[in-house]
Amino acid sequence: MSFETWKDKTGDFQKIDVRHVQGNFFPGLQKRAAALAIGEGFEIIQTFEPHPLYDAMEKLGFEHHTEQTAETEFHIFFYRVKEGTVDESAPFRPVALLNYPMIDEKLGKIAVDFWETTWQSDRRTLPYEMRLLLSLANAVGAGRMRQAARELVKAYIYGLGSEALDDVFELLAWNQGLGFFSSEIGPSPLFQAYKLIKMQEKKGTAREEICTLLKEKFGEKNPEIQVI
Repeated sequence: MSFETWKDKTGDFQKIDVRHVQGNFFPGLQKRAAALAIGEGFEIIQTFEPHPLYDAMEKLGFEHHTEQTAETEFHIFFYRVKEGTVDESAPFRPVALLNYPMIDEKLGKIAVDFWETTWQSDRRTLPYEMRLLLSLANAVGAGRMRQAARELVKAYIYGLGSEALDDVFELLAWNQGLGFFSSEIGPSPLFQAYKLIKMQEKKGTAREEICTLLKEKFGEKNPEIQVI
């Protein structure tokens, strides 16, 4: 189905203006969207094109159409064409992007477009899990253990084997040094998440259960991991 087949219905869509909403509005939006029937829709107004929303809404059964009416004003129409399910597979969403429009609306647009180019563009050559590992290693090198832990959890839930994580930590010990590894990486949430994976695999725990444990212990509610 294309926008042409349902554009006449957009006049009846509920308008949700999130241009000045602070914090993560996605959970409430997702709940509202899930309650809509096939043939219903809503309109989002934002200062930037919300690329992170598209995939999640598609999984819920929505098509979208985006119109830019000013430099920092986007109207995104979502229309439900089929039943879908709430996407619980992704442990983290780029919530931090919502902070930039509070500083400057144009900066917010630049940040989201940069994220889309880096993580969603089909022009990227390296596999997604490889880019996550590179991001993890770069984050450790910059002392950003919060980001590194998020990338590890995403990589494992995406399907990366723990053997690849073994290689990563071996290289971190080699490049960062045993002293740094012992004092900074070992006690970090990054290494705690890795230990959880290895210990649970040794017990024979199913991968799906390990992913659930990772999201429970190292998800957005963990103050050492969350980005607000």
